[in-house]
Amino acid sequence: MSRVYTEIPSSGGATGGSRLTDISICRDLPNIEVITFSVNGISDLEPLRQCLNLTELYLRKNNITSLNELFYLKNLPQLRVLWLSENPCCGSDPHRYRMTVLRNLPSLQKLDNQAVTEEELSQALVDGEEITAPPPRRGVDNGCPGSSESSAAESTAETERELLSFTLEETNKIREELGMKPVPRDKFSSFSPRETDCNQKEKNNVLNAILLLTKELDVEGLEIVQQTVGRRLQALQKKELQEE
Repeated sequence: MSRVYTEIPSSGGATGGSRLTDISICRDLPNIEVITFSVNGISDLEPLRQCLNLTELYLRKNNITSLNELFYLKNLPQLRVLWLSENPCCGSDPHRYRMTVLRNLPSLQKLDNQAVTEEELSQALVDGEEITAPPPRRGVDNGCPGSSESSAAESTAETERELLSFTLEETNKIREELGMKPVPRDKFSSFSPRETDCNQKEKNNVLNAILLLTKELDVEGLEIVQQTVGRRLQALQKKELQEE
């Protein structure tokens, strides 16, 4: 049986464009085995606690600020490979960082592309810090922004532009997978960036889920999706003509 795999690279590159920050879609992917989220803006690993079949997790160069995020990975029984380097949580003491990760995830066979030894696992019990609680959250309720200072900061113009760009990019990826033309930015701009509330996030998650799941379908399954999408598009276009 083939492994269930997903890769979501950053589209920002050196210019600092849109990057993935919300991975709540992972709550709906309990059978995922390999996840590549390297070079993005992820800071919260809580959604990964549901991925009980996860064996490899690549999170290099994100925005994970606290090693307490490892709390959400401690109960993943199959996790064997973790790449966490180049995150703020690594700090300035590489030995303490590595020992803390291995103390809390002793089943790892490779950390940051370096094999884990029995000697390291023993030393981690002495030098590593045990993590017993998740990091504190501010102004977040079920993944939706609250009215705190952190949610206010998220509503800056730069963040809004990133959210819009990410939504447009993901939408066009899905349309490309289904053989459809991309949506021009001028037509997509009718979605106000300020409408990035829980409902908009839910829509984004549905789009992401569709994109991920289409990769698992065979020809017959993709043909069914294409027919369904075609009928749906015809119905929506007919509705738009009637409204005009």
